[in-house]
Amino acid sequence: MDQFLVLVFQLVVLIFSVMAHEVAHGFAAYRLGDPTAKNLGRLTLNPMKHLDPFGSIVLPVMLYVMSGGAFVMGWAKPVPYNPFNLKNPKLGSGIIGAVGPVSNLLIAVVFGLILQILYPFITIPVVTSLILLLNFVVYINVLLAVFNLVPLPPLDGSGILFAFLPTKFHKVQEFLTRYGFWLLILFIFFGFQLILPIIGSIYHLLTGPAGLF
Repeated sequence: MDQFLVLVFQLVVLIFSVMAHEVAHGFAAYRLGDPTAKNLGRLTLNPMKHLDPFGSIVLPVMLYVMSGGAFVMGWAKPVPYNPFNLKNPKLGSGIIGAVGPVSNLLIAVVFGLILQILYPFITIPVVTSLILLLNFVVYINVLLAVFNLVPLPPLDGSGILFAFLPTKFHKVQEFLTRYGFWLLILFIFFGFQLILPIIGSIYHLLTGPAGLF
């Protein structure tokens, strides 16, 4: 399949996957009592409401080129919420953080099932191409789900961690909040390989024999 078409498809998948991720955050916040995302018009799948020029387009293309087509990652504009509108700000923030990765995992599960249904017909040329494309959908969404569960701000895993972190460990939360961005940069360059086996295991579990990566 043409490399350019593969890149375009991966960008489209990434954009709509991070969009679903952010809308899930906003919808959860709305259901928990905070209308901030709704009032800002962010509970929509309109890409123009969510695209971040660097995180949604420039960075994914750079990573694709630098990795020889092996890696694509990016983000959309975060959906804001006001924790003071939540009945239980601490627990609510954890729930809002969790639904983003869960939304990506659900997408991966659905397309993984479709892949396994199509796999017996892989000898048909059009199905072969479709299976390749659907593999990208599953892998990108598993990657987004696992990566966002890393407990470093501003990733969703930090919100989940803080929701269950006892008050006596408030200094840990303060440290991660202050230095989380720089710790995340270090993680991406030196620790990302630690989550690759997790990403691979979930991906192969969902795709079964139809997995191509």
